[in-house]
Amino acid sequence: MADIGPAELVAGIALLALTAFGGGVWDLLASGPRKREQRALIAEAIGPIWEANHVWLILVIVVLFTCFPVAFARLTIGLHIPLSLMLVGIVLRGSAFTFRSHYGHGGAHEGAAGASQHWGRLFASASVATPVTLGLCVSALAAGTLRPPGRGFYDSYVAPWLTPFGVGVGLLTLALFAFLAAVYLTVEAREPALREDFRRRALGAAGAVFVAAFGTLGLALLGAPLIGRGLTGAPWATALHLATGAAAVAAIWALWSRRFRLARLAAAAQVSLILWGWALAQYPYLIPPDLTIRAAAAPRITLVLSLWVLGLGALVLFPSLIYLFRVFKPR
Repeated sequence: MADIGPAELVAGIALLALTAFGGGVWDLLASGPRKREQRALIAEAIGPIWEANHVWLILVIVVLFTCFPVAFARLTIGLHIPLSLMLVGIVLRGSAFTFRSHYGHGGAHEGAAGASQHWGRLFASASVATPVTLGLCVSALAAGTLRPPGRGFYDSYVAPWLTPFGVGVGLLTLALFAFLAAVYLTVEAREPALREDFRRRALGAAGAVFVAAFGTLGLALLGAPLIGRGLTGAPWATALHLATGAAAVAAIWALWSRRFRLARLAAAAQVSLILWGWALAQYPYLIPPDLTIRAAAAPRITLVLSLWVLGLGALVLFPSLIYLFRVFKPR
């Protein structure tokens, strides 16, 4: 592995920000006699910190634009369809969540209940579409099919991401979002019945993650050979799979035995290890098969100044986030 320089440090920070970036899927799948309470718990859990979640996505975009302009240009041109759909989903999630909260407390208004249900369905649907489109974008990067345009509309802008491997990564991303959200909601729930609802959903989502992960790994061997080789033959691959498996088993055991805080830590570790495994398998490429991190990087002075700005920004951001969580999430 080459020496770590400013370009690798900035790319690592972008990866950490992406790691920090979905309970909306469970709003769509709320069911049973407590479905209203389930949706209320989701709103209560994410409401106070909703916009803070988007800080990480904005950070990734700004870092790419500033520090890796060549990669940013290729990504935003070649993946403009799924990226646009993802951004629309993010906007619709935020807007629908806000309007649903407004109508949910506006029972005196005519049709308030119907409007609240309408915005709730839109929020839930957008929360499903957003992780799927994110996974489609990641799959194009991992497969190395994203090339400069010029080969026709379909070959340049659709074929790189609309593949069996892309669909597999999209479904895996959705399953990971659903699993992580359900685990976190078991901690947020105060009523035992609601906690059990999300415990069962978390266990079901864990099974979906297992199936999707193995299916996607198989598709990677065919549709993303660089990633497939990295995840199966690299020196670190065995250790990564053992650590990810251990985290998954710990999360399932903790859910089964109702140790919900331990389940939250293990689930977060599992999802993070899956994301970092993708990054390690792709290293040193930012966009395979020809654009490495260093080849895509901005001039060194830009990278160094960006690292200083990110460091100074962290001194402001992290204390603010800690304060926010202590006020609204004291548990």
